[in-house]
Amino acid sequence: MANHKKEEFNISDQQISLVAKAMSHPARIAILRILAENKRYSCGEIVARLPLAQATVSHHLKELQEASLILMVNAGKSTLYEINWVTWNTYVGQFNNLLSLLNNNH
Repeated sequence: MANHKKEEFNISDQQISLVAKAMSHPARIAILRILAENKRYSCGEIVARLPLAQATVSHHLKELQEASLILMVNAGKSTLYEINWVTWNTYVGQFNNLLSLLNNNH
């Protein structure tokens, strides 16, 4: 079995990779778009906006949550989801730095 040694790469590269993987499915991009437009939404509200089953949306929410791209917020008996803007802004900065480096060296 291959040992990928992810921990030997710098933190920025690890974070970009984690977030890129979490965003690698169009449903997850759509969920982020929905949350950006609506601040906080329940899983059911997201399901109503997508052509996916509730279980599938829940899976995608879990993937986004594991990458810290979204947060769960308890609102009484409901659970709402919102974008984790701290993580998002960190990722955007890291990705912009990478893009600048790539653009300046071609």
